[in-house]
Amino acid sequence: MRVLLVEDDQMIGAALSQALRDAAYAVDWVREGGGALESARSQEYGVVLLDLGLPGKDGMQVLRALRARQNPVPILIVTARDAVEERISGLDGGADDYIVKPFEMAELLARMRAVIRRKGGAGGPLLSNGSLALNPATREITREGVTTRLSAREFALMEALLIRPGAILSRGELEDRLYGWGEEVESNAVEFLIHALRKKLGREAIKNIRGVGWMVSRET
Repeated sequence: MRVLLVEDDQMIGAALSQALRDAAYAVDWVREGGGALESARSQEYGVVLLDLGLPGKDGMQVLRALRARQNPVPILIVTARDAVEERISGLDGGADDYIVKPFEMAELLARMRAVIRRKGGAGGPLLSNGSLALNPATREITREGVTTRLSAREFALMEALLIRPGAILSRGELEDRLYGWGEEVESNAVEFLIHALRKKLGREAIKNIRGVGWMVSRET
């Protein structure tokens, strides 16, 4: 999944970017509000992590502008501002959650998973199409009672497919979820990952629609 990180502090931004990549997210990091709005206009994101104290347009202006555009992306405010009034303003302004610095990375990741689930209409912690069940907290997938742990990029690809079972995703759409800015897109990376996943889960787990892309079936 691709994340937009909006953070002007160099040290915090670098640390968050690396931690998010380690957790299997593709990350685009911008340092000011105008860049955040431009990025959200040109790229689809699974979640936005938004600092409030930004140069130029501040975080609240970014939040209001995104919601004024009817952009439904989950937005998690990540800030040092801990006043109750600030939290209320952020949540009433359209944010999905609010976390105060400093925080544990594990908590941030859990909050991200929660807002992403709510966007997808899922109440439970697992992503499932009926025969496959993916646990984002552990990067494990279960099929026919057998549980397998996935690599970071295997997980990112399966997450993209299982968020929208029945939808066909093209190579470009899958690459968008696997790679952030500045990351080299490896030749045949999608095919390589799908081959590895089929070896673990069975060939029928991921279907190829020739000339279009890949999908997992929506099963009951």
